[in-house]
Amino acid sequence: MATGRPVDHFDVGLPDRVGVKTGAWLHRFPGRPQAAGRLYCFSYAGAGASVFRLWHAGLPPELEVCAIQLPGREDRLREAPLPSIPMIVAALLPAIRSHADRPFAFFGHSMGAVIACELARALQASAGPAPEHLFISSHRASFIPDPDPPLAHLPDALFVAELNRRYGGIPAEVMQDGELLALLLPGLRADLVALESFGPVQGPQLTMPVSVFGGADDARTPRAHLDAWQSEAAGAVRVRLFPGDHFYLNPQRAAVLKDVSTTLAPMLARAVNSGPLA
Repeated sequence: MATGRPVDHFDVGLPDRVGVKTGAWLHRFPGRPQAAGRLYCFSYAGAGASVFRLWHAGLPPELEVCAIQLPGREDRLREAPLPSIPMIVAALLPAIRSHADRPFAFFGHSMGAVIACELARALQASAGPAPEHLFISSHRASFIPDPDPPLAHLPDALFVAELNRRYGGIPAEVMQDGELLALLLPGLRADLVALESFGPVQGPQLTMPVSVFGGADDARTPRAHLDAWQSEAAGAVRVRLFPGDHFYLNPQRAAVLKDVSTTLAPMLARAVNSGPLA
């Protein structure tokens, strides 16, 4: 199996690159047990927690990065992936609730944005704490249907080719490594099954402020699809475009994290001023 460092667009996240674990679902990069707040991060289809392994360097020390590790990824590669968004949300609810001792926010990119949104809705509908801010990245509003036909059912070769055509970013060395592709395909296919079986939906309005990010050259998620999030939330919705395509996130990481830091500064200030953590 290829063991070189994955490229930015399609980070396969090999198992030796995980952070401090908190159960199976959460990885901290690095662990900051005395942090005033947490940022839960949800990766795109087929990727794992290590996508966010460098984010702590661009965020204030009062904020702990907790990346979600779904089954079938990285150190959970041998576990069966979950093939539906409701199953993923139901599995994540207890993991988030068990770490709700301080304020938190969600950041989700592409498929991760769908999970973050639906998990935020589930939390706000329950008696427990909900995220104080939701960052949506590179995904259309929930009620907008996918303009392309389903692809999860396609044979492996066609599935990979069509996935790469739509989103780009799968490097040639991954495409040409049959063993590595065999490891990645079950998770990728399960993610596409989950996405294609879920939308479009019109769920309850989000009660927290929402920031919607996207790539200015992302043909998959044009500005109109990002602006449509205005109707998904009862409160403030802010849309910002960054240079780049669907995977603008890594090339623009510094700018993204500066925005996240500024946005979450009031949350962290309130938490710091409330006194020391137990």
